[in-house]
Amino acid sequence: MTPLHHHYLTESRREFLKHTGAGIGALGLASVLNDRLFAAPAAGGQGDPLILGQPHFAPRAKNVIYIHLVGGPSHLELFDYKPELVKRSGEKCPDDMFKGKQLAFIREHPKLLGTRFNFYRHGQGGLELSEHLPHLGSVADELAIVKTVRTEQFNHAPAQLFLHTGFERFGRPGIGSWVSYGLGTGNRDLPGYVVMITGSVAGAGNSLWGSGFLPTLHQGVEFRSQGDPVLFLSNPKGITSQGRRDIVDGINFLNKTALADVGDPEIATRIAQYELAYRMQSSVPGLMDIKRETSETLEAYGAKLGATSLANNCLLARRLVEKGVRFVQLFDQGWDHHSGIFASIPKKARQLDRPVAALIGDLRERGLLDETLIVIGAEFGRTPMLQGKSNGGAASNVGRDHHKEAYSMILAGGGVKGGISHGRTDEFGYRPVENPVHIHDLNATILHLLGLNHEQLTYKVQGRHFRLTDVHGEVVKGILA
Repeated sequence: MTPLHHHYLTESRREFLKHTGAGIGALGLASVLNDRLFAAPAAGGQGDPLILGQPHFAPRAKNVIYIHLVGGPSHLELFDYKPELVKRSGEKCPDDMFKGKQLAFIREHPKLLGTRFNFYRHGQGGLELSEHLPHLGSVADELAIVKTVRTEQFNHAPAQLFLHTGFERFGRPGIGSWVSYGLGTGNRDLPGYVVMITGSVAGAGNSLWGSGFLPTLHQGVEFRSQGDPVLFLSNPKGITSQGRRDIVDGINFLNKTALADVGDPEIATRIAQYELAYRMQSSVPGLMDIKRETSETLEAYGAKLGATSLANNCLLARRLVEKGVRFVQLFDQGWDHHSGIFASIPKKARQLDRPVAALIGDLRERGLLDETLIVIGAEFGRTPMLQGKSNGGAASNVGRDHHKEAYSMILAGGGVKGGISHGRTDEFGYRPVENPVHIHDLNATILHLLGLNHEQLTYKVQGRHFRLTDVHGEVVKGILA
């Protein structure tokens, strides 16, 4: 027993009322000022943020694995084959594709650039994929490729923020935080929202998984695949597990007293985070140890013991959702190809292709694919026009600029119709000509598959209700199973 506990357990009744009376009165006042203070947990407004919330309607998916390919891969080299662009490669691009348009780096009227890669059809639906994605081709009947995604930003950080928070500037919650806020977590010993990174952090930084104006308990927790999975998770030298338990108990006793006095929800968050951190000391290290996987599983993913890679993170993502983590977000750096695109894409495609296909197959074998939504995409696509100078060689220093008008994203699993492509771009892959999908539509669809109505999942701050999809967004019904 700590001296703090001894003091409160040995004081008189009069002293106890002296210490707690004001707190009880303040809590009563807080309940008058905040009519949701004692409300039951529900989608979009929880008492204990760790308790499971109720969706608005029956969900198709329980968990999400969201893979962000940082930098914006070229849809024209991977997912959206354009033979007419190949045929006219080297010609000056049409005026309406350049004049009056905002481009990040191209300044002079550019030439068209066709892909140098072959595309092949896969699965019963004949889904067309690059030659560098053969493993994804083997699970093509699980994939829905949305080819007409459109964003409003053409630079990395604003476009990354727009994709994940629905707004191009800092300060809004990311989609994982919205999901945590609406649905809570399925495992009280683990965070509801976990983030893992390969390469450097995306340009918008940790704001991509920040909680914004939502209670901070809903922000993403970054896990590492080497060393301590979470910084400072291990006890310092000389501190035992019981010693740490006593410290947490003492701190939370003070926090609970302060919470009763002022009713600040951030104090409740602090209490919950201390308790979660203590429980994570036991639950996380074993969970992140992939040595427990079979050699066949490691081989399927291309995972390596002790390595940090997208392959390892895909395997860890499966382990996390298997244990009830609601939202797992993987960020993979290295997809910003302003030059050397035909040399770089095969390398990055290999890093993506095998582990994602293995993840889909692994989830399917374990009976988890139907309840796990997989999302693969980026902040924007790449232009059909050439950036740089071409000498005709396979490794020439050519690339593509940022492109916001149309690009491809992939969904699979929980509630998604597999083996299809949704939407169609023009002959150059420049703009949508059929079924355009705005970022707000995409996010509305992800929430819908989780049983959340994007128009009802709101949070009131600064005098008005905010939501992930701003005042827009329609569910993309064409990809729903």
